Amino acid sequence: MDVFNRYAPFIQDTIYEHGWQSLRGVQVAAGEAIFGTDQNVLLSASTASGKTEAAFYPILTLMAEDPPASVGSLYIAPLKALINDQFDRLNEVCTRGDIPVWHWHGDVSQSHKRKLMKHPSGILQITPESLEAMLLHRHAAIPALFGDLRFIVIDELHALMRGDRGGQTLCLIERLSRMAGVNPRRIGLSATIGDPKQAAEFLSAGTGKGTVVPNIGASGQTWRLSMEHFFNSGPQASQRGLRMPAFARNPHAVDGETRPLLEQTEATLTGETQLKSSMESPFESPFERQDKPLTGPLAQSEPASDTAPQAADPGIGYIFEHTRGRKCLVFCNSREEAEAVTTTLRQYCEVRHEADRFLIHHGNLSAPIRQSAEEEMKDENSCMTTVTTATLELGIDIGRLERAFQIDAPFTVSSFLQRMGRTGRRDQPQEMWFVMREDPPQSRDMAPDIIPWKLIQGIALIQLYVERRWVEPPRLDGLPYSLLYHQTMSTLASGGEMTPAQLASQVLSLAVFRHVTQDDYRILLRHLIGIDHIETTERGGLIVGVAGERITSNFKFYAVFQENEEYSVRSESQEIGTLVAPPPAGEKIAIAGHAWVVDEVDRKRHIVYCTMVKGKVPAYFGDVPGDINTVILERMRQVLLEPPEATYPYLMRNAAARLQQARVDAAVMGLADQPLRHLGGNMWALFPWLGTYAFLALKRLLLLRCAPGLGLKGLEACSPYYMTFTMDANAQAFYAAVTQAARELADPLTLMYPDEIPDFNKYDRFLPPQLVRKGFACGVLDLNGMRERVRQWERFVRKP
Repeated sequence: MDVFNRYAPFIQDTIYEHGWQSLRGVQVAAGEAIFGTDQNVLLSASTASGKTEAAFYPILTLMAEDPPASVGSLYIAPLKALINDQFDRLNEVCTRGDIPVWHWHGDVSQSHKRKLMKHPSGILQITPESLEAMLLHRHAAIPALFGDLRFIVIDELHALMRGDRGGQTLCLIERLSRMAGVNPRRIGLSATIGDPKQAAEFLSAGTGKGTVVPNIGASGQTWRLSMEHFFNSGPQASQRGLRMPAFARNPHAVDGETRPLLEQTEATLTGETQLKSSMESPFESPFERQDKPLTGPLAQSEPASDTAPQAADPGIGYIFEHTRGRKCLVFCNSREEAEAVTTTLRQYCEVRHEADRFLIHHGNLSAPIRQSAEEEMKDENSCMTTVTTATLELGIDIGRLERAFQIDAPFTVSSFLQRMGRTGRRDQPQEMWFVMREDPPQSRDMAPDIIPWKLIQGIALIQLYVERRWVEPPRLDGLPYSLLYHQTMSTLASGGEMTPAQLASQVLSLAVFRHVTQDDYRILLRHLIGIDHIETTERGGLIVGVAGERITSNFKFYAVFQENEEYSVRSESQEIGTLVAPPPAGEKIAIAGHAWVVDEVDRKRHIVYCTMVKGKVPAYFGDVPGDINTVILERMRQVLLEPPEATYPYLMRNAAARLQQARVDAAVMGLADQPLRHLGGNMWALFPWLGTYAFLALKRLLLLRCAPGLGLKGLEACSPYYMTFTMDANAQAFYAAVTQAARELADPLTLMYPDEIPDFNKYDRFLPPQLVRKGFACGVLDLNGMRERVRQWERFVRKP
């Protein structure tokens, strides 16, 4: 198919004006799939490859040839910022074709929304939460709004495939399709799909259609990648030289199995071995040699005067020095860290008597602060650096971004690829600098604590993609009872009175709930009637109860992800953002990269009034747990067990030295031999190399099924890396007990603590306890992964 000639004339004109000489591979593949089939389509291509245009150019062509009588295409994205960005990009081409583009989320004016309601047409861009609100409060208008809906484009599909928010999105699409009497084609867009087959099944769930996954040939990419390590104080790793670990020098701290290893390695440890980095890259595509031996940054590439203040934090000072005169992003793994880093960088600007060149962007900031940062980053002439979390991870086009920094390792390969993909636009190589930070090891530290886990994790993330193109698969096999409550209440609130059979038919037929049984649903409905979230009518029907009305009428009901109770932070007339657990008046808080003193806390209205002050204080926005896959932990083990002198071309001097020392420490601990290591006395460490939820299942197996027989006490977990505990038994008894317990584990509920009702998901508190326990044991804990690992330990059990 000649895709270009198939495009509508106004799209061809747009392409001519942009000076494109030819269509990209993803545009050709998308055109052939959308024009040539009636199936769903999954477009998986690298960041900045033009996926959005690739999808919409055929859609706009079809809409121009046969204008729909309602909204013709629905675009769903996980972030408001992404919708705002795509709104501007689509408006340019849609104006030529006289096709309206609408956007709908919490920051969009009511007047804009009213215009759409009067004249439903064109393309509507919306978040899952706003779509939930629309189905709930504008139920009667759905047929008119979407009666001729033909396409649903789901952007950043991977971001919706691992939790309740993705399940909610599929539910909303199915519910909307039923209300409007349509079955639109779904177009999924993503740069980081690990298993296209599973993603295709997720995309097409409930449609009765297949999914076309075009084979888009990947063009050669150049990655400019570096990873450097910093101790927060004292000499850096490259200045310390190899050393014998303190715990290894103490003969009472190592068991007999380890001593022969110490004797073999002592000469290397005590000698003056120098680290030698190979100048030849061991990687093939997507890495390519640059004009320097290592593709990462070199300090001498910066002007000599560009130095951080004396006694600055080494890692943050490194970022300060290498962002000057460039437009950069600095990714942090939490909002607290983003606040601390921004405050520190701004303090360095003050010490250097220079203008503030740092912005901040995360989900707890007010819309004006976030939007001003986005607009500044879109300015091609900007040299500002924005410190951010995952809010700028997804596909917002911020133009010519020169560098991305990542402080410590992200939790997933997907996040690594997305964050690095923010750079490399305008035909420039993608460039990311990892900055790994830790406190220097102390002589009193236990053996597991001296391993630089974040450094090892960062290397594993990179290598998994380089070697195997591996990206985290979707999680599609859970029991989403929290989402089941949400969709039950939403369906009932929008549709009015229903019989139990009608409600069950509407909710349980949604593809997401295919593993939920009728018996489980009866238990849920009876419980909701008992707590007055649902009421029975005189005719035997069901309606939303008084207590349920308070839940469904609150705007926070639209979201299914967990939220903390938030307070609005204001300074005079300016909205700054939100936080949880505000301190009393007179104390200080950190938000928007500044310190503020609290003037007043209005707890009834949930408002904190404050005034900006100098200084630095820690921030807190609520817990943000990370979910790390078992495959990453297994690759981390491989990184640690490679020869000490083995390196990677992106490692800078300190990082390479720190890795070498970590490998020596791992060898001394005997991590290549067995997962259970004796730390001395009755103290043990277990390195299971399991992902977050398999690690949690193993921890519960030890505490609930094995601890009494082994005399196991005081278990402390550094999830998902290792556990430490005291134990009266020896290693043989441990392996025998654990492997037997795993074999005999028939009922997952036996891994629940007595009377435990885990509040894991947002609406668990409204569920009957037996469903909460079942959902956690069978849907959250990775029992299969845990069992498989423990089965491998059977080789350590001596046969009688």
